[in-house]
Amino acid sequence: MAGFLSVLRRLYLSVYNWAVFVGWLQVLVLAVKTLKESGHEQVYSAVERPLQLSQTAAVLETQNHILVSSLVISWSITEIIRYSFFGMKEALGFAPSWLLWLRYSTFLVLYPTGITSEVGLIYIALPYIKNSEKYCIRMPNKWNFSFDYYYAAILALGIYVPGSPHMYGYMLAQRKRALSKSKRE
Repeated sequence: MAGFLSVLRRLYLSVYNWAVFVGWLQVLVLAVKTLKESGHEQVYSAVERPLQLSQTAAVLETQNHILVSSLVISWSITEIIRYSFFGMKEALGFAPSWLLWLRYSTFLVLYPTGITSEVGLIYIALPYIKNSEKYCIRMPNKWNFSFDYYYAAILALGIYVPGSPHMYGYMLAQRKRALSKSKRE
C-alpha cells in the first residue's frame, strides 16, 4: 500500500508541476508577444486569464504600467524553470544539470527585476489605495476590528526594501550549496 501511495503522490506532483509549468509558459509567451506587438499597456489584458489560473494574487489597479510587463515576465520565467525542474524530478527522479543551473542562477537577474517591479507597483498604487479605501475595514463593526490596506501596503514596502538584500544573500547561499552538491554527484 505504501508503494502505491508513493507512486500516486509522485504522479500527482508530476502532473501538478507540469500543468503549472504550461500555465506559466503560456503567460510568458503571451506577455512577450503582446509587449512586442502592442506595447506594455496591453500586456495585462493579454495575460489576465492565464495569470489568474497560474497565480492567485491580488492585482493592483496598475494594469497598464510598464512594471506589470517586467513583473509578469520575471514571474513567468521563474515559474517555468521552477515547475519544469520539479516536474522532471518527480517524473524522472532527476533534473538535467542545465535545468539545475537555471533553477539556481536565473534569480541573479529575475529576483531584482521582480522585486523592483513589485515594490514599484505597490508604491504607484499607494494613492489609489488611500483614496479608494479598498479592502479597508472601519470601526465600529461587529468584529470590533479595523484594518487599513494603505498602511498594510506601506508595511509591506517597509519589509520588502530591507528584506530583499537579505533574501538575495540567502538565495546566493542556496545556489552555492545546490551547484556545489551537483558537482560532487
